[in-house]
Amino acid sequence: MRILLDESVPWRLGRLLAGHTTTSVQRQGWASVKNGKLLALAAEAFDVVLTADKGMAYQQNLDTLPVAVLIVLARSNRMQDLALTVPAILKALDELQPRTLHRVSA
Repeated sequence: MRILLDESVPWRLGRLLAGHTTTSVQRQGWASVKNGKLLALAAEAFDVVLTADKGMAYQQNLDTLPVAVLIVLARSNRMQDLALTVPAILKALDELQPRTLHRVSA
């Protein structure tokens, strides 16, 4: 699966998502792009946007999502806290449906 890591997620988390292709918003040159436009851009090249932005679910029209969104609920967005959610992330990625929103936690 092709995964775009949002600005709220350290790019190093992508290294832990074995079997998937990851890159970051920063590497794509999309830093500071607002969520709606970011999701539209991501839909052209990615299967899912991985974020720790809990507000994204309330800022978007979930009926018209252009790409799947996976929100990681962790104690913080520090690498050591997010790493605890990797098993749940990998499980969710296996079950993810296109253009839906899912939340995972440790």
